[in-house]
Amino acid sequence: MPIYEYTCKDCDKQFEKFVRSMTAEVKVKCPHCGGTHVKKGWSVFGTNAPGGSFDGFSTSAASACNTGGT
Repeated sequence: MPIYEYTCKDCDKQFEKFVRSMTAEVKVKCPHCGGTHVKKGWSVFGTNAPGGSFDGFSTSAASACNTGGT
């Protein structure tokens, strides 16, 4: 069940919405102005590495994504 990030085209505010289905057509209203002209994107999320630190996890994750380019 994804969380999407939206940008309202009427008032230019950003907000998030929990959506129960990735395929269902969902009517979204801006919580700031009530507008329905919104642009959808994916919301990013984070996780903690053991010990509560992001540093070790992000470093190992970044090195795992290295494709050998410059």
